[in-house]
Amino acid sequence: MRLNRDLSAIKNRKTEADDSVVASVAAIIADVRKNGDEALRRYAKKFDGFTGASLVLTDAEREAAQKRIATANLMENSEQANITTHEGGDYFRILQRTAERIRDFHKNQLEKSWSMFKDDGVIMGQIVRPLERVAIYVPGGTAVLTSTLLMCAVPAQLAGVKEIVIFTPVKESDAVSDEIIQAALGCGITEIYKIGGAHAIAAAAYGTESIPKVDKIVGPGNIYVTTAKRLAYGTVGIDSIAGPSDVLVIADETANAKYVAADLLSQAEHDVLASAILVTTHADLIPAVEAEIDRQLAYLKRPEIIKKSLADFGAAVHVKTIEEAFEISNDLAPEHLEILTADPLSHLPKVKNAGSIFLGENTPEPLGDYMSGTNHVLPTGGTARFYSPLGVYDFTKYSSYSYYPRAALADLAADVAKFARSEGLDAHANSVEVRFEKNTKTTP
Repeated sequence: MRLNRDLSAIKNRKTEADDSVVASVAAIIADVRKNGDEALRRYAKKFDGFTGASLVLTDAEREAAQKRIATANLMENSEQANITTHEGGDYFRILQRTAERIRDFHKNQLEKSWSMFKDDGVIMGQIVRPLERVAIYVPGGTAVLTSTLLMCAVPAQLAGVKEIVIFTPVKESDAVSDEIIQAALGCGITEIYKIGGAHAIAAAAYGTESIPKVDKIVGPGNIYVTTAKRLAYGTVGIDSIAGPSDVLVIADETANAKYVAADLLSQAEHDVLASAILVTTHADLIPAVEAEIDRQLAYLKRPEIIKKSLADFGAAVHVKTIEEAFEISNDLAPEHLEILTADPLSHLPKVKNAGSIFLGENTPEPLGDYMSGTNHVLPTGGTARFYSPLGVYDFTKYSSYSYYPRAALADLAADVAKFARSEGLDAHANSVEVRFEKNTKTTP
């Protein structure tokens, strides 16, 4: 298929919810705040067909899942086992290996409290503390995103979050998937709520009779989940406002058309709003990539989604210089940036805006989605200009502190008072000056 030769469709892509979605989500949040669990059950039945007795995964359900998982693990080397799917014990090994690689990368983000002691007796510093309770939203649509669960849970654990809970929608079967339970238990998480959508975000943000509210909500979701997070922000913290996924590939004459096409296709299969862009200094690469897209599409399982995504938000642009390619990339601030050039590391300083950067032909973007160790919860829709990938720092909070002895305050008092009065805040000035009135009793 022929990709667009300009970027106007991508630059004008609308990702915000329309007024009807906002109104619908606002009504759901208000209903949950007023009616609690009763509203949650109504929406769970309406949107997912869930009519189960418990909104939370019970001990019995968890134990039954653990038995199924254990049986699958025992079957790993048997003739009946199918370890090429999640049904085999090999899946649990992969989960553990993935979590360890995420942990190995993110442990470098840990920050410590610090103090400074000045000659005049002033003591100042910063205290780093973890959040108390965090919710991870795990979508339950066409794919079970256990990888996202790990990407959120591991940094939260490293930060020291005491309570990590999961919200995930459950269908008529009244069952949380074994994949999610495996991933959760592997991270030591046992509190799993069987609800999704905007009502789940409302429950996490405001609490209900059976669900304690959280301090922060992380994890991606559909437009209703994203809108609910946006509306609840301020009452609760959120990671970011997620939009459709995107990738931008910068390639020169050394790039392999087969690899470029595969990487564009892997992003386009997310959904019809996903964006996949090639920017290259080698004009002949574009038709070669388009031919490869057609060839590889023939054996992929989501061709209609991919075709729609590439037709609407795919592009291939030829530029004269590699510098021009990076100018385009920095302007778009892609969620994922692949650099497929002869010497990709040399171009790293040119990147100003990007969520996650993949260097060289042996570092495809899906490696980051699963097992490179970098986080795949990333800023979308050009927000890499001011947002960062999810990390340990998202699960911590910072308090500054200061101690001033009387002499140190006296040295600054007059200037503080003048500064305050320059802003018309004489009570601020008075707060300092009153401490030095002669008739004011002071403590040494």
